[in-house]
Amino acid sequence: MANSSVPTDKTKGQIEAAVTEAITQFERDYLGRGPKEAKSFIVENLVVVKLQGILSPAERQLSHENGGVELIKQMRTRLIESSSEDLSGLVEDETGGAVVSMHTDISARTGERIFVFTLQEELEVAVQNR
Repeated sequence: MANSSVPTDKTKGQIEAAVTEAITQFERDYLGRGPKEAKSFIVENLVVVKLQGILSPAERQLSHENGGVELIKQMRTRLIESSSEDLSGLVEDETGGAVVSMHTDISARTGERIFVFTLQEELEVAVQNR
């Protein structure tokens, strides 16, 4: 997966954009649709990915039903957990850093998902002067 070194030819913004594109493409390929908006942020040794507009029309409708929010969260969480190695690999490929852990949550009311990837080493300092 990763080569354990920060890409020397990319700026912080370029790495953030590459992570955003990789995660967005994963959502399209694996879940059948991508987010309406996506943005990634490098903060110290964290890569934070914010996806908005990820719910399908059926999921949006289900979110208004009794127990629907919990059902959507449970299903989406399970799907992402089953592919956590793939997601971590995408981040490792784009950042050059080893992912130690991945955390995620979804709001079935707003259609927003947040990913937080913890890297073994701090990435922000390595790329801030580019």
